Amino acid sequence: MEIEKRLGEIIAEAEGTWGVVVEELGSGHDQKLCFKHLPDELFIAESVIKVPIMAAVYEAADKGQFSVEDHLTLRKEDLVGGSGFLYRLSPGLRLTIRDLITMMIIQSDNTATNMLIDLVGEEQIKQTMCNLGMSQSRYSRKLMIYPVDVAENNLITAGDVASMLGKIASGTFLSQRACAEMIAIMNKQQVVNGLPSLLPDRADAGENHEWTLPCKSGWDTGRQHDVGVLYTAGRRITITALSQDVQPGAALRTLGLLGKAVYDYATASESCSV
Repeated sequence: MEIEKRLGEIIAEAEGTWGVVVEELGSGHDQKLCFKHLPDELFIAESVIKVPIMAAVYEAADKGQFSVEDHLTLRKEDLVGGSGFLYRLSPGLRLTIRDLITMMIIQSDNTATNMLIDLVGEEQIKQTMCNLGMSQSRYSRKLMIYPVDVAENNLITAGDVASMLGKIASGTFLSQRACAEMIAIMNKQQVVNGLPSLLPDRADAGENHEWTLPCKSGWDTGRQHDVGVLYTAGRRITITALSQDVQPGAALRTLGLLGKAVYDYATASESCSV
């Protein structure tokens, strides 16, 4: 397929090391896109780990441990820096679990993330990752906290993340309702400088080519990830792109090119089939 050639060219020209998986879900077309480059390579997860944490919260809620409408109280010991703004607010603030999930995903708030980790516990997160097919990935610790007895970072592979996205996007994890809620939260993403960055303005995309790309990024020195699900032209395509040994500008450009290549493939294929 021409799209697979194009994706390979983008990666070949990119700086650093990339793990990329692009998979089309539930296609009625003769050919279904499935592209993989280093799907089993381990990468430090950065904030992409927040997506399986979100899923773990929904799984615990599904078991009746709490409702996502329940409230948690912000404590002084919860406050950590980095992404988000909760750490700038006053202890005693009460927020719903749903609000904390939303802040964790759309602003990558680390304080919200750690509150949710405390809520469900390490074993629930690990079990959820197993249930999502993330067999090679590993959860080790909270965000912005470096315990002396935990030397390992949270780790993911592109193949594992693609499995997770596929289960959520197809509604086969927990329930259709829970999956739809998680996708809706990801669709409110405020950090859109990666995969969606080169897609057309939705107002200019045209009636048949409107799109959404619920996504979650993660980054630190030398690493830039973005993962999500492209919905356009009646198609659903998961895109997982993880990188290391990269400069931010070059990595973001590569992410944008990957997103645009998949969008162009989906919309061109739709045009040809009409």
